[in-house]
Amino acid sequence: MSTPIQFVEAARRSWSRRTFLSNSFAGVGSFVLGSMLSEQQGLAETGAERPWPANFGLPHFAPRAKRMVHLCMAGGPSHVESLDPKPELQRLDGQPFPDSFTAGQQLAQLQGSKLLARKSFAKFRRWGESGLEISEIFPHIGSIADEICIIRSMKTEQINHDTAHAFMNTGSIIKGRPSMGSWLLYGLGAETNNLPGYVVMSSTGGGGAQPISARQWSAGVLPSRYQGVAFQSTGSPVHYIGNPAGVCQSTQRQVVDEIQRLNGFLAQQRVDPEIDTRIAQYEMAFKMQTAVPELTDMSTESQHTLDMYGVNKPGDGSFASNCLLARRLLERGVSVVQLYHRGWDHHGGIAEQMPIAAKHTDQASAALVMDLKQRGLLEDTLIIWGGEFGRTPMGQGSGRDHHINGFSLWMAGGGIKPGMTYGNTDELGYNSVENIVHVRDLHATMLHCFGVDHERFTERFQGLDIRLTGVEPSRVVREVLA
Repeated sequence: MSTPIQFVEAARRSWSRRTFLSNSFAGVGSFVLGSMLSEQQGLAETGAERPWPANFGLPHFAPRAKRMVHLCMAGGPSHVESLDPKPELQRLDGQPFPDSFTAGQQLAQLQGSKLLARKSFAKFRRWGESGLEISEIFPHIGSIADEICIIRSMKTEQINHDTAHAFMNTGSIIKGRPSMGSWLLYGLGAETNNLPGYVVMSSTGGGGAQPISARQWSAGVLPSRYQGVAFQSTGSPVHYIGNPAGVCQSTQRQVVDEIQRLNGFLAQQRVDPEIDTRIAQYEMAFKMQTAVPELTDMSTESQHTLDMYGVNKPGDGSFASNCLLARRLLERGVSVVQLYHRGWDHHGGIAEQMPIAAKHTDQASAALVMDLKQRGLLEDTLIIWGGEFGRTPMGQGSGRDHHINGFSLWMAGGGIKPGMTYGNTDELGYNSVENIVHVRDLHATMLHCFGVDHERFTERFQGLDIRLTGVEPSRVVREVLA
């Protein structure tokens, strides 16, 4: 079901003021109505206080989360070495993997190969008062066991990296579908006046650094102003943030004003959401010239905070530095931050490479949770940590192959019940068998935390009402909600 703002937008796309006046039978009375609707939308889109306002009718009910951090472990971390201990897999090590598990199942590179069970190289232990079992290669995440909820029964549908990332981000492999960050920004807005509402950063370390395509944070069929903005992890986060030599701020303001005036003339001649986007983005770029240098100036952070995150040098491109910058973005009203760490595609050398990837990400992930908690931000910030899929419990040489039938992730804050696990894979970690959580269920649950009914949050495109959770059955996993 489309929202009122979507009907207004559709009308504006179909009718310019000039066409409306010349062709409308109702004449001036209809023009007044059209003008009122346009002004109403204008107030919602620009607002005196918020350049990123909420959509009409949203949220549907009281939200628990106001902002989100998605810690993307790109490449697919092995669940049997991180969050899902399997004693039976240890016992079966080196023996043929039972055909009853794999018959008719889709594999990636292991298809048609002799399948042998491979035990976990990592030891697990119980952490915190909750006693959650977490691998010892993640001691810092273990230390926040009482703050997180581990889901051990995830399933996805895509077995290759790019499409699996697309499915995790958009609920579809069809190009042009909006990312979940864009859906959230479009629907619920952001509180920042001088930064993008949705920011993406990446880091590497631990081997298996698969590339990440920009379509993972695309706005798709939504207006392009809602797409994620990729910040550079080293140097200046944004290219050309400073003025050219000899151009002062007042001169730059005059240039921007003239460009805006010309774009305004074009907007009067035709109704095109991308013109509005261009106007908004020029203004945002000007504001960022002041906001970004202040954002990245870490001199105000205490040495204790830097040590807590494991930051050796702010702005060095590390996951730790990105996590600290993420907290600063959230404090300044940014709604969605995605941090990709490209280091988890361990087809070989998993026993050597996975601990390195864990060392790059473990401390900062836990520090972000605790830092937000100390600042009173965790309860309304949703954090999701995990990859696009898992890894096979069968060996692939010295590593593991892609796996979609069962994997793990953890969540914290934003209405999520802490100190618990939900769901299970079978005794060998191959299939999710108890309380299965599909990626669409994750999306439905995420939206619910933000006060959004996933079935009612749609956008009309080519005659269809598309939504993040698609048309297949999906559910809110209420058991993990606080």
